[in-house]
Amino acid sequence: MPGDFTRADVERIAALARLELTEQEKDSMTPQLSRVLAYAEQVQQVATAGVPPTSHALQSPGTGRDDVVQPSLSRDDALSQAPEADLAHGLFKVPRVLS
Repeated sequence: MPGDFTRADVERIAALARLELTEQEKDSMTPQLSRVLAYAEQVQQVATAGVPPTSHALQSPGTGRDDVVQPSLSRDDALSQAPEADLAHGLFKVPRVLS
């Protein structure tokens, strides 16, 4: 959609998005959307031939730690601190979320 957005374009896009805009919002959105479109067209002009695709903006090594197996709480210790735990079955009792 090259060029400037018109008020009719804004109304059509709002209808497609099922947005109810006031007259003032339509007036303010028209030049804003035109500027967004102009910027998108400018970005499309950037030469990217020969630039390899990347998955991250920064090429930095991971900052996480190495996985090391460590002992953790036993089930009985964890359940002993839980309110209303079902110790016989080894389960936590939590409030119902769905009715």
